Amino acid sequence: MDIRKLLNQIAVQEKQLQETQFLAPCVRGGLVRTRVANIIYSFAPQPQNFEGWGIFQPVDEKLAAVVDEPSLPQLAEYLKLLKPLRLRLAYALRGKTWLAYPVNEGDALQRFGVAKPFAVHLVSEGATFEPIIARFDGSSWWFDDYDRRTDTLITENLKEHLKKATSPENLRFKGITPEMRSLYQLTTKKNQEFAAQTDEQRLRKALKIGGGEMREFRDRQDHWVVEWTTADGQRHTSAISKSDLTVISSGICLSGRDRDFDLQSLVGVIENKD
Repeated sequence: MDIRKLLNQIAVQEKQLQETQFLAPCVRGGLVRTRVANIIYSFAPQPQNFEGWGIFQPVDEKLAAVVDEPSLPQLAEYLKLLKPLRLRLAYALRGKTWLAYPVNEGDALQRFGVAKPFAVHLVSEGATFEPIIARFDGSSWWFDDYDRRTDTLITENLKEHLKKATSPENLRFKGITPEMRSLYQLTTKKNQEFAAQTDEQRLRKALKIGGGEMREFRDRQDHWVVEWTTADGQRHTSAISKSDLTVISSGICLSGRDRDFDLQSLVGVIENKD
């Protein structure tokens, strides 16, 4: 093909592009893209801080202005063109972008060639462990909808264990899958509250709230042996569960009711007993 003819065709297409509106997603600080005659064009959005789905109009070869918000049918039609995958949210990376993990690693591997955490953009009202459907455009993942087919009890179980700071190795409940365990481990590594509480900090905090003070502790696989004192200086040694700080053995006679208490409440029980 004559190179001049090809350049003229491209020039005509670019002129038509500036007169055309297109639907596209945009992350904060990112670019919007559209394809014309198998050529991909990239623009900086206007306004610059725009994040979301928009209908854009090119201003020049570098900028595209947001001119409208797409309707739900328009957005649904766009998303139908992309490949879906079921995922669960782990944590927010920045803005509306979340890290998510496949519900089924085998399915992700077969259909996309990889089973790993994915960054999903434009997640609306995201929450940790929520099941979603995301769609892949060949380079990025975009939030489509929440997956309402899944058992909500699973999400609640995961949230409850995270709240209790259950360690990944002690995570157990009916219906748990390897993917859920991987997701939980991924989340606990990043969760700021979880990460901030080292083993020693958790034990010291629980004892301090109860009115006691920790001296030292020793690791025993699924529990800790904690040496601590009451406010009046009485020294005690107790075995404490790692998962939720439940008392395994208080170190004194509680008539077999040791597991009715956690480390925090144990301090008051022993002081009242004395």
